[in-house]
Amino acid sequence: MYTTEPYAPNRIVRTIAIVLAALAISACQRDPVAPAESANASISDDVRLAAAQITPDYLRDRIAEFSADEFEGRGPATPGDEKARRYLVEQLEQIGFEPAGPQGEWEQFFDVIGIAAKMPKQWTFRRDGKSLAFDWWDEYIAASGVQTERGAIEDAEVVFVGYGIEAPEYDWNDFKGQDLKGKVLLMLNNDPDWDPELFAGETRLYYGRWTYKYESAARQGAAGAIIIHTTPSAGYPFQVVQTSWSGEQVELPSQGEPTVKVKGWLTEDAARELVAFAGHDLSKLIEAAKSKDFAPVALDVKTSLAFENTLNRTRTANVYGMLKGSDPELADEYVIYTAHHDHLGIGEPDAEGDTIYNGARDNASGVAQILAIGKAFKALPTPPRRSIMLLFVAAEEQGLLGSKYFASNPTVAPGKIAANLNFDSANIWGRTKDLVYIGKGKSTLDAIVEQVAQSQDRVVTGDQFPDRGSFYRSDQFSFAKIGVPAVYLRAGIDFIGRPEGWGREQHEANEKHNYHQPSDEIASWWNFDGMVEDADLGFRVGLQIANADEMPSWVPGDEFEAARKKALAEVAEGE
Repeated sequence: MYTTEPYAPNRIVRTIAIVLAALAISACQRDPVAPAESANASISDDVRLAAAQITPDYLRDRIAEFSADEFEGRGPATPGDEKARRYLVEQLEQIGFEPAGPQGEWEQFFDVIGIAAKMPKQWTFRRDGKSLAFDWWDEYIAASGVQTERGAIEDAEVVFVGYGIEAPEYDWNDFKGQDLKGKVLLMLNNDPDWDPELFAGETRLYYGRWTYKYESAARQGAAGAIIIHTTPSAGYPFQVVQTSWSGEQVELPSQGEPTVKVKGWLTEDAARELVAFAGHDLSKLIEAAKSKDFAPVALDVKTSLAFENTLNRTRTANVYGMLKGSDPELADEYVIYTAHHDHLGIGEPDAEGDTIYNGARDNASGVAQILAIGKAFKALPTPPRRSIMLLFVAAEEQGLLGSKYFASNPTVAPGKIAANLNFDSANIWGRTKDLVYIGKGKSTLDAIVEQVAQSQDRVVTGDQFPDRGSFYRSDQFSFAKIGVPAVYLRAGIDFIGRPEGWGREQHEANEKHNYHQPSDEIASWWNFDGMVEDADLGFRVGLQIANADEMPSWVPGDEFEAARKKALAEVAEGE
């Protein structure tokens, strides 16, 4: 356990300057009228006073501190990670929470394997005595799929496998029983999106996530997998692949599960060139892949790739604190708030030479929000009936590793977790008329979210970017897989006082220029009013869940309903 004396009392000058500038600008921008004043009249004085703990100043200060250069981008299992975790323990103590570990500890430690792969400058493909090579960084990115000092694929045949999906519930199988052992599978990103009755139309399911693609290839016994990147199919530009998949990659230690040796990406142009080199047309292959009758297409191209790995087995930790519930019969049930505390650490320099990926919005902002929510809970005269846990998970950027570890090693039985509310990348542009609820329509949590949003004169919408598969891209997914109903709240796009389309433009510009870039830093123009409103909503939603007689449930037929029933049955058997 880390010591809990205040960490780094003298913040760097740069952080102080940012905070002072932000104070000045935000003071000018802030709406002097409290949002939804009349609609909030029905809220009790106790709840209103508790929610008043969520302030722009509190959020701003924590974001500026937590995203400062001294934390070195909070890369997992780095000195910056250790500093970040110590800071969170300090903050949890300051708001009056207790350690949430089963033995009274603040941290849930787990081992991780850091893998820094040294990939060749070119990846070469061969056919009929000719060769075609793609340049590292500009055309291809690859990471090791093995936790060994060396990895290689040798003279492996390349096979186009469409979307690389096996989904019996949709009568879909891209592999058609072919033997793909030892081959390199070329795959489309996303999942079939042209028919709302097939998969979920434009809404991306887990089948469309890159994690699924590599897992699917591994189940086929493939030596490697290459995903064809396009910005529409990925939901982000290739620069995100470059920064996210270069440098040290962090994984949980292997448990002997199947894996590919190489996890690769090609730009769309490179993929078209490779397919043309094989005598095919990528557009025609994509069209063929849209049919259930599609079968893998061998490209008559072979490839080899050898690389060395620098392995580093270290430890990181989830950080958690709790507020014990006031109802003796329900206090062993929990509402768990999550926000990932990690980011990308130190990496490739940007055009200005900045190498620190500060992660101010992603996700110092979410960390600040749930700290503020915890402060509000502590301010209630009586704690809610169920217990509240603030869980800051590690290594989210590396594949939801911290929440995955917690879900596999829960300190609270899954059947005793009432709900998970996840905060990741807060609203930095101001108040909105809407609220985006990732996972809307999946559970009985909808009614609670909509009721609280209505008290703020806001409309709850589903994912505004359903093609990006957001539900499967953040930590609530780990909880959903063990049956816990989950809410992932994100910034709306209908901003008060702004023209139509402005909000979407801000989201897209941020993704293009700041997402997973060194430029994700707190700025003087940030407007905290919407961030406060979203945190207030999260507080009141969690409060209702914590005080309700019954726990939430998934809607009948949801993909996670069976896991919930299993978790509840296990609790019943143990009582």
